[in-house]
Amino acid sequence: MFATRVFRWAGVYGLIAVAPQFFLEAKTSRDFPPAITHPEYYYGFVGMVVAFQVVFLVIATDPVRYRPLMLASVLEKAFFGLGMPILYLQHRIPAMILVFSSIDVFLGVLFTIAWVRTSASDRP
Repeated sequence: MFATRVFRWAGVYGLIAVAPQFFLEAKTSRDFPPAITHPEYYYGFVGMVVAFQVVFLVIATDPVRYRPLMLASVLEKAFFGLGMPILYLQHRIPAMILVFSSIDVFLGVLFTIAWVRTSASDRP
């Protein structure tokens, strides 16, 4: 099933890409000044993103059952994926962040397709 593959891939990719951030606060501060002055926002953001990767993996186990969570997943991707180009145009983030946000836009589109293709009527 398309939705199973999309959400499983997204969850695994997200965990690999984001979970290491828990150990990279100092490096992030050095590489992307100014330094992180509010670690609660940094760790709150990373924690929320990691939690959503687990949500993606849960959706992959039964897309029809968890179909309503797909819309929340699209929204999660939209905030980052669409917000970063605005920040980039304001010269507030580097291009590398814009590249990663484009991945979220792509995943958001795939999540939307998965939602459309996973009909509630597919439920046994």
